[in-house]
Amino acid sequence: MLPYAGPELANAFRTVRNNTIRIAEEIPEDQYGFRATPTSRSIAQLLIHIVHAPRFAYRVHAELKLTSFEGFDFMGLMQDAIAAEQNPPAKAEILAQLRAARDTFADWMEKVTPGFLAEQVAAPAIAQQPPKSRFEMLLGVKEHEMHHRGQLMLLQRMVGIVPHLTREREARMAQMMQQAAAKS
Repeated sequence: MLPYAGPELANAFRTVRNNTIRIAEEIPEDQYGFRATPTSRSIAQLLIHIVHAPRFAYRVHAELKLTSFEGFDFMGLMQDAIAAEQNPPAKAEILAQLRAARDTFADWMEKVTPGFLAEQVAAPAIAQQPPKSRFEMLLGVKEHEMHHRGQLMLLQRMVGIVPHLTREREARMAQMMQQAAAKS
């Protein structure tokens, strides 16, 4: 039995998504069009990209239960996500989509069995990669979001916002320094 299984995957994903939502809430809507470079995603586009990652994994693992990507139309599945990024909705709708995708994906992951997580999914022959377990692939959804959340935190700084995780860490450090000074 895995010490880190469906419930733990779900809780970890919820933690990551909740931090992403907090960032999205803190960025003013008038900054959602900001992009670091002319060719990079805007804040709104990046958030919509984040919305779709668990939807893709849910489709592949929960609905289709694929055991091989051989012949799978990856780009066909991604068309909705690609189109949604091009015309992102307003902030309130983005936040609603982030929450809904969190709940659907985490609620499903909570119930997956260790046997399901151990199943291997084969890459297409052209990829020349070994199969991956569903566990690794589902953990990758969280890792993907953390990658993009790092980008969001940098974008926050570029629009003049100190990220909440930094503010919270600085507050803890200040408190620890005060406690140490009081003991001296």
